Amino acid sequence: MSIYFDYNATAPLRPVARDVMLRAFDAVGNPSSVHGPGRAAKAAMENARTSLAKLVSCRPTDVIFTSGGTESNNLAISNAIAAWGCKSVLYCATEHPSIAAPAERSGASAVMVPVMDNGKVDMAALQANIDVQNNPFLLCIMLANNETGLLQSVPEIAELVHQSGGFLHVDAAQAFGKVPVDFAGSGADSMSLVSHKTGGPNGVGALVVACGLAVSAQLVGGGQEEGRRAGTSNVPGIVGFVAAAEEACEQLEQFAQLSELREHLADLLRVYAPDLVVFSQGEDRLPNTLCCAASGFAAETQVMALDLAGFAISSGSACGSGKVKASHVLTAMGVSDELARCAIRISLGWLSTEDQVEQFAIQWGEAYERSHVREVA
Repeated sequence: MSIYFDYNATAPLRPVARDVMLRAFDAVGNPSSVHGPGRAAKAAMENARTSLAKLVSCRPTDVIFTSGGTESNNLAISNAIAAWGCKSVLYCATEHPSIAAPAERSGASAVMVPVMDNGKVDMAALQANIDVQNNPFLLCIMLANNETGLLQSVPEIAELVHQSGGFLHVDAAQAFGKVPVDFAGSGADSMSLVSHKTGGPNGVGALVVACGLAVSAQLVGGGQEEGRRAGTSNVPGIVGFVAAAEEACEQLEQFAQLSELREHLADLLRVYAPDLVVFSQGEDRLPNTLCCAASGFAAETQVMALDLAGFAISSGSACGSGKVKASHVLTAMGVSDELARCAIRISLGWLSTEDQVEQFAIQWGEAYERSHVREVA
């Protein structure tokens, strides 16, 4: 038995993506070449760009294909400083490291904005930090948190930022393909998208930049992507990315129904652990994401026990040098280190079933009871 409940890390490759990628691998031609095979590769890539633009409500020329979310986030920050004149980078305390690290190393003033205990950005603190900005600034914020699934109120935040002359970058890596993503309606100036969360291949993504805003390339040495990102284009990856994204966006209504399965799972776990804490409960969240903790039941114990039972889940903690550390997301939300070290993330997907969830709950419950019997002994 092998049951995969870690869709937020990487989703299984969709057959439709595999099929178009295999055809692209069989074709030869660099899209920068002017001969027939090159033009065919270029056409495939541009058709994919047009399709992706339709999915997120932007112009095809607004889409820059990248190697994934990390590159897209890094490009967004470096571009805001080099091309938009931003002197400060503000970012939410629960952001992904691919936002926090480049913000801190950018050379601009980096400001971390706190969140409330539900994971939502503290709007009063955000306003206070914006009020002291005397120069153009960039605010970076996730649309959907990768650990808790919490959805931020991006249009409201965008209005606040733009009223003060700032720019907004939205990391939509975890949201795209799971909930509706509307670049035009969000008010974002730039937005990161990735492939492997939607069921496309690893190593490909996109940065969307609003019409009329300049882009200063971070990778130079070639004229690809209209001079905005150098490097030979990954045509198989791009067409696979967009094929998966199209199917995922067509199935958003079905994906939304996973919230019922998520809540059913939480109820089943509470049978064994009535004190189970579900983080960001009661807030708008990704329908597939359950981040929870049972006091005294260490995350690493859970991950290993469930792995042995045939279930793939992830810890709510980040691993570094073999040592489990408390999640920075949960810490920012005011969760104690003790409880944060017990947090796991279960992320469902289009292949998840009620039977799998119930099997998981039984195995989790048995591991929970074994753990507590040892404590009593």
